[in-house]
Amino acid sequence: MKAVGVIVEYNPFHNGHAFHLQASKEAANADVVIAVMSGNFLQRGEPALVSKWVRTQMALVNGVDIVFELPYRFAVQKAEIFATGAVSILDAAGCDSLCFGSESGDLGAFKQTLEFLTSRSAEYDEQIKTFIQTGVSYPKALSLAFQQLSGSEHVLDLSKPNNILGFQYIKAIKQLRSSIEPLTVSRKSANYHDEHFASDTIASATSIRKAIFSNDHEKMGIGQYVPDRTKDLLEEYLERYGTFHHWELYWQLLQFRLLQTNPNELRDIYEMEEGLENRLIQAALEAQNFQEFMQKIKTKRYTWTRLQRLCVHILTNTKKSEMNHLENASYLRLLGMSDLGKEYLNKTKKHFNLPLVSRIPSYKENDIQLDVRAARIYGMCLDEPHKKMMIQQEYKQPPIVIEKSS
Repeated sequence: MKAVGVIVEYNPFHNGHAFHLQASKEAANADVVIAVMSGNFLQRGEPALVSKWVRTQMALVNGVDIVFELPYRFAVQKAEIFATGAVSILDAAGCDSLCFGSESGDLGAFKQTLEFLTSRSAEYDEQIKTFIQTGVSYPKALSLAFQQLSGSEHVLDLSKPNNILGFQYIKAIKQLRSSIEPLTVSRKSANYHDEHFASDTIASATSIRKAIFSNDHEKMGIGQYVPDRTKDLLEEYLERYGTFHHWELYWQLLQFRLLQTNPNELRDIYEMEEGLENRLIQAALEAQNFQEFMQKIKTKRYTWTRLQRLCVHILTNTKKSEMNHLENASYLRLLGMSDLGKEYLNKTKKHFNLPLVSRIPSYKENDIQLDVRAARIYGMCLDEPHKKMMIQQEYKQPPIVIEKSS
């Protein structure tokens, strides 16, 4: 059976994702689609709108055959580490190809850009250091260094978010010496960061989330932009838990962590730079909510996204020592599968070069404890008995199985 991989967050699953899945399957001539999906906290340092289990259901009912969790250590990270972790999982799961959406849609431009930067890596690194010394953020330094080097060269536009991720996927495939074939399809109608609806049927996840939080929850106003089952699952989640997840729900937890933790201990948190802990503590004393807190700590040097990721690591008490020892994934955490996905696993799992984990209690290695901790914190914003139920779900929930005919 031929498998195409996709790397996703589905926050939430929408019509653009459905288009990408169909296009990926056709481009790869694949029998099954394997998704590597971020868990409860996402790449931009945000809690997912709904839990990873509900987003797994969204994926499976809309055409994905297997969902593996992208471990916390890779999910809440800059693009390079995020991509390396995700590609290593697809490689271990036997994917023949990886198909990603991009603003470019031209695979040749990705390969040419990788060759260009590889051949001038020393210059590139030096330019990055030079720009960082001027006080700009790391992502801005990357972009400026690239512009400085590329000049009039016909290379990829690396200021676009999906182009950046796609470039890192191809770079990871090369570094891992994987046989995965990269494929890309153009993003349809909506851009990644669009906050407003751009067409009658396709919208970005950002604009969909904005609509959900801007409107009365009973009238989300997103029906034309998401499949019916996505809307049903969102409504069921809201009815059960009374809320969707967002940063303000975690503000008191974050404030407590900052105000009760010794500055020396905060310096051990992953992505904390010297001196930043004092700025965060002072802002936590002054701010009344998360939005105000972020506005107080945001600087030219530290992007909003970088600071949000740091806040997630503070919430989960994730130390530098826990994150710096592992370059590639060390397990395959199975969240769900279709009947076709189950058939694929039965035929291929004996060839996997990583352990397949379907239940937490059966896997004794320490690496997965970051995921467990993140799941506990994710549930902490809920009222009882839902808080307890969500925390226990991490241990009790078996992989979700959905038949294609259902």
